[in-house]
Amino acid sequence: MPRCDLSSIRRRRQWSPDARALGVIGDRWMLLIVRELAFGPKRLSELQRAFPGVSTGALEQRLNRMAVEGLITRERYAEVPPRVEFDLTDSGRDLVAILGPVVRWALRWAWSPPNADEWVDVTALFRLAGCVVDPPEHLDAELELIVEDESEVALDLYTLALCDGDAAVTHRPAAHADAVIKATPRAWAQAFGPDQSRTGLRISGDAELAGLFLSSFRTPTGELQ
Repeated sequence: MPRCDLSSIRRRRQWSPDARALGVIGDRWMLLIVRELAFGPKRLSELQRAFPGVSTGALEQRLNRMAVEGLITRERYAEVPPRVEFDLTDSGRDLVAILGPVVRWALRWAWSPPNADEWVDVTALFRLAGCVVDPPEHLDAELELIVEDESEVALDLYTLALCDGDAAVTHRPAAHADAVIKATPRAWAQAFGPDQSRTGLRISGDAELAGLFLSSFRTPTGELQ
């Protein structure tokens, strides 16, 4: 039986919305860059600190592609030394909503303790809270999230604000914290991991509010792979 010769067939991407979307954001770093820029414009050096596993050239290549696709803008300032900031367009900001379902899928099917080739930045999970925390409509509260060293000196902090069923994260102290969670990076990683160990956390204020935040990253029982 004669074999089908596929050498002359021109390979093309499929004409469908999902193929179009994945053609734009199919790269593993694209949505992570969107996550970082969701907090406002950032310089290349700031993005490099967020992604220590990515070379400068690879990061610039992705930023260039995102600019071509209309996901980000590149603003140049007449300063010495030159300053360039990257920011999301309306199109890019719309992608933030995609992170929630992606994170929930990962927690259900692909979550585990850190692998040897993964760097741990617990503040990245803080920044995802606006996508995964589902507060009740009546709740109006602020939760302060603090990373501290072994001597209980604060290294970084974020605020999760809950209002009218929405959740928003900012990189600043809370105006009035209803609850505060403090922990070392190791203790935070254990709390966010599939075991959900809270023994290293120091929680003050509204314990239910703290529990709402932490339970949003819980792996469904019996579904850890």
